Amino acid sequence: MTIQDVLKQKHMSIYRLAKVSEVPYATVNDICNGKAQLEKCSAETIYRLAHALDVSMEDLLAPCFIKRSSFENFKSTVCHRVKELGDLDFIMDTLETQEIRTYYERRWYPESLYLLAMLDYISRENDIPLCDDYDDLRCCRLEKPIYPASLRAVSAASKDDAVLRKAAMTAIPEFKRFNIIENEVRNVI
Repeated sequence: MTIQDVLKQKHMSIYRLAKVSEVPYATVNDICNGKAQLEKCSAETIYRLAHALDVSMEDLLAPCFIKRSSFENFKSTVCHRVKELGDLDFIMDTLETQEIRTYYERRWYPESLYLLAMLDYISRENDIPLCDDYDDLRCCRLEKPIYPASLRAVSAASKDDAVLRKAAMTAIPEFKRFNIIENEVRNVI
């Protein structure tokens, strides 16, 4: 949970947090708006903020240390998870962990929408109704299409976008809806 999430949850403004914590407003404002990194702050500043928010220092700092892997690795991991768990267990696991919403709240939109596309695709393949918990995300769309790295490499090497256009035309609809070009999610080794 980020500092912004805690502020929202506690209905507290940045100004109020600065007052209660006795940390200068400019510092709190910079932290909350991404101009300063919380993990680079002094232990005293982190302690004061955590105390004012009634959370542990560890909980306040935890989001700072979450590392994001490449999108290609993420896609591979998801496809392998589907293969290992099986369709139904993958659906249940994904819904129980609420990973889709977690990624979206972190602003990891490609990961969130890829996982939602996979969930919707597998649901369609198994004739299972869509979970309406994510209807608000189903209207989202990435600004630019994301193509598999292998197709981007072929296109760059041949200096021809025909392979990308063909992939877009034959993409799995659940992925294409989000501007993610994906043609094969089952053939993983």
